Amino acid sequence: MSWYGGFRPYVPVAVRRARALQKMQKLRKKGQDIKPVQIEGRKIARTFWGQAWCEHLESFSDYSNRLPRGRTYVRNGSVCHLDIEKGRISAMVSGSEIYNVDIAVKTLPLKKWKEVKNRCAGQIGSLLELLQGRLSENVMSIVTDRRSGLFPLPGEIRLKCSCPDWAVMCKHVAAVLYGVGARFDQAPELLFLLRGVDNEELITAEAGVAAGVTKAGGGRRRIADEALSDVFGIELSEDAAPVEAARPAKRKKAAAKTTTKGAAKKGKRKSRINNSAPGKAAPRPVPRPARGGRPATGKAIAKLRAKFGMSQNEFATLLGVSAPTIGNWEKKTGTLNMQTRTLAAWKKVKRLTKQQAVSKLKAA
Repeated sequence: MSWYGGFRPYVPVAVRRARALQKMQKLRKKGQDIKPVQIEGRKIARTFWGQAWCEHLESFSDYSNRLPRGRTYVRNGSVCHLDIEKGRISAMVSGSEIYNVDIAVKTLPLKKWKEVKNRCAGQIGSLLELLQGRLSENVMSIVTDRRSGLFPLPGEIRLKCSCPDWAVMCKHVAAVLYGVGARFDQAPELLFLLRGVDNEELITAEAGVAAGVTKAGGGRRRIADEALSDVFGIELSEDAAPVEAARPAKRKKAAAKTTTKGAAKKGKRKSRINNSAPGKAAPRPVPRPARGGRPATGKAIAKLRAKFGMSQNEFATLLGVSAPTIGNWEKKTGTLNMQTRTLAAWKKVKRLTKQQAVSKLKAA
């Protein structure tokens, strides 16, 4: 079939949406995880992450002249599926037909990644925020630098679309690139996944200088318990017995010498020797159940979090711990060892309704 002037007939947006919806429903039935891009209002990206991505792409002349072609498409919901993996962005865009878009992005060179980590050195508060999903502009200005940050350069991006448009960046590809910015609004950690780096390496590199690091004997540095909980997701019990206390105590002889009046003249008398009783091994700490209710278990944590409909990061904020701590707890069996303050927070949270928990989270 041929079209007048070589162009395909115009298909109204409503018709395209209906076709796309039917196509996506069929794919879902086949077990494919469909992830549409949904834009609320006219603004494509609202957070620092999403806006920085869009501004980065628009800063290159080759892209700035072609990207506007995709704005209308992404706004009207034509990007019906978008998935981000290591070194790849795959999408489906509704046009005259459903077109497949494949964008290959080179992973970040090791040398550049090391430079990013070195430039982040010393940004302690910002690194903790990075782990918890609350990212400061200071650190983000480093990782989103135009030339030396995490965002790819045009030469590191390869574009491909199944549509008949001869342009390398057609409106479908442009819509997907803007859709990536909208997706970074929701999940900024996907940027690290796309470039093939682990954002937690920024934390690992700074573990020695994290907030709470103190000087120990012999010039060594150790991380305080509070910092360990935030940095590595470790919840330490306050009554945990030290290693030395777990070993059998050695017998010690205590000599109690008694003196009488006139000992200076008559000389010292033999003192009575009292041997102390053999020492006993200090008992290991027993996990403490939450008073006034069932003990805190990983299963209970997961169940309550599901009841509130919260992510691990949100539930962690509610309890005053880190997201990795919640993840570690939910994997464990048996009663959990909790610090006193965390145990108190857990007992309070257990009494909340879903509405009360959401309100408390918003106020946090």
